[in-house]
Amino acid sequence: MSLSTPMRVAVVGTGALGRHHVRILSEMPEAELVGIYDQRPEVAAKLAQEHGTTSFSSLEELSEQVEAVVLAVPTFAHASLGCQLLEGGRHLLVEKPITSTAEEADRLLAAQGDRILAVGHVEFYNPAVQALLALDEEARYVEVQRLSPFTPRSLDVDVILDLMIHDLQIIHALDSSPITEIRATGIEVLSSRIDMCSARIELESGLVANVTSSRVSAEPVRKLRAYLKSSYFSIDYREQDIKGYGLEIQGDQRVIVPRDLSVPTREPLRAELEAFLAACRGEAVEIVDGQAGRRALDTALKVRQQAAR
Repeated sequence: MSLSTPMRVAVVGTGALGRHHVRILSEMPEAELVGIYDQRPEVAAKLAQEHGTTSFSSLEELSEQVEAVVLAVPTFAHASLGCQLLEGGRHLLVEKPITSTAEEADRLLAAQGDRILAVGHVEFYNPAVQALLALDEEARYVEVQRLSPFTPRSLDVDVILDLMIHDLQIIHALDSSPITEIRATGIEVLSSRIDMCSARIELESGLVANVTSSRVSAEPVRKLRAYLKSSYFSIDYREQDIKGYGLEIQGDQRVIVPRDLSVPTREPLRAELEAFLAACRGEAVEIVDGQAGRRALDTALKVRQQAAR
């Protein structure tokens, strides 16, 4: 398919995140937003009217009209609906986490065939994260804080699958070596699931990552600090800002010099959707594919296991 021919796409699930997919896809010239589906027809109808698309009464009817689907439903439904769409020949972008269990993720991967299966790890597309990954330097130590005020959204999963999994995926993108050890502590605060978790993860390469996630914070915090072989970088996810320092040898002196990176500000979710559609067109682009989503899930489940002890 050429870029001049918009890809026929749908959004299934129009909650807090799904409605942003609808907004962006309705604005993208490379996409034709054929329609949306939600189990709450009145919500879908109102959103469809706002963005000039159609609200369908069934998933089956909608999927017959499109080539690709964004699946933004609760996590427990990812495997069943995702397999249905993939086996029907549709490309699929499923929101993170890929599924609730490793077995469900394997079902999705088995159903993929020659279709694109992408996972909505939107933080991967943050320009500051992309700038860090583009350095292609060995990371020695990573520290991450991802803290959010409490909301009733996403309480079908714990904070590890809700928030921490973003950073677990990024750690694996920085360093693909296997995990050798995980230590974690987690507590329930305002829900029946783990609301705060701190994990220490060691990789075979020697990289150590300390990751803290909470959904009961007074203020939102989204920061990553990466200590590389001869430099240090600090990312503010929310500001899409990356500042750094590097070590230089000047004569017989070892000097610390600034290595701030300039990155263009853009909406990560839009970048994610652009990459997904490009992959569906057969272009060689980098996405968080099903295997990467499966690996992030596997690490998250290991963190949960340790945190629950």
